Amino acid sequence: MAFSKASVRDADVSGRRVLVRVDFNVPLADGRVTDDTRIRAALPTIEDLLGRGARVVLCSHLGRPKGRVVPELSLAPAADRLAELIGRPVTLAPDVAGEGARAAVEALEPGGVVLLENTRFEPGETANDPELARALASLADLYVNDAFGAAHRAHASTAGVAALLPAYAGLLLQREVENLTAVAEHPDRPLVVVLGGAKVSDKVGVIDRFLEIADQILIGGAMCFPFYRAQGHPIGGSLCHDDDVPLAREALDKAAAGSCELVLPTDLSLGREFSADTEHTHLDGVAVPDGWMGLDIGPESATAYAARIEAAGTVLWNGPMGAFELEPFAAGTKTVANAVAAANARTVVGGGDSVAALVKFGLTEKIDWVSTGGGASLELLEGKPLPGVEALNDNATEG
Repeated sequence: MAFSKASVRDADVSGRRVLVRVDFNVPLADGRVTDDTRIRAALPTIEDLLGRGARVVLCSHLGRPKGRVVPELSLAPAADRLAELIGRPVTLAPDVAGEGARAAVEALEPGGVVLLENTRFEPGETANDPELARALASLADLYVNDAFGAAHRAHASTAGVAALLPAYAGLLLQREVENLTAVAEHPDRPLVVVLGGAKVSDKVGVIDRFLEIADQILIGGAMCFPFYRAQGHPIGGSLCHDDDVPLAREALDKAAAGSCELVLPTDLSLGREFSADTEHTHLDGVAVPDGWMGLDIGPESATAYAARIEAAGTVLWNGPMGAFELEPFAAGTKTVANAVAAANARTVVGGGDSVAALVKFGLTEKIDWVSTGGGASLELLEGKPLPGVEALNDNATEG
């Protein structure tokens, strides 16, 4: 399916003020950005606009200040890092949409950049307050949403302002939607979906949809324990949320009645506790004894998963296979990550922990599409409409 929203490339931006919603929700330490992946992801859109002589006004949230000004969550470090990356000054406005922001925007020359302060310093941001949306809209002639990671939120800076200005998709947001939609709508077969992480309930919508679309779903991480409980296996001290067990049972029943194979690990790596230096052992089987917890899929399961990934036409991976941040329990995730990176298939990886694993193992460059969105990518894969995308113009006409 072709992307149905107007692209920033369709917009006449020369000399005009363009409000761009970016996702600069980046980790900070000692007043510096420690991982600039999200800032780099926004560069194609920012540089496209600057190259065409736009006056660029950026806005983003950072953390959860809950409508209060929290100095530690200022976007100042992001402004500094962006200035380094684009090789030109970036003015940080002292507020989100007040007099300081207005003055900074009025002083903008074509090819200049202003970054508004953290949108979540305003209580009206997460409430999609019409007054804040109007104040943001008054700063610009048109709007671009390039914050895919926030596109599942109907906030003032995503859905609210888009209703008030000609609204376009940024280049990152467009590519995210195209790449994730393609997995579900026209995958090369077989389509192998690898799901890990902690909770079935977080991904039940994805499991449900891909039981109808995929050829195989491979389950790893703590997510496998509700499935084992549903099958009657003891799980020892392994992480398992009680409300996940009926969801797992429903998924098993649906898989049994359908054509998608739902695959669970057949061996596990166990630890006494969640710690890198805990006593650990291999379990040939899945009945976890008391006093132990499952912290990774076992080597036989990892090898079997790798073989299925190797034979795939399309691979979607979301969620690690175990506690890969603890060295004794990193092997399952590493084996799967290597298999995805080496696969002669279309490969799409989403979810913060999966992406962190790729970074840890130096494999990011070997994946066809690495999504910047956590919740947004899951909701899009479930087939849900994203408010921040829905609010954009359907074509290039400007109001």
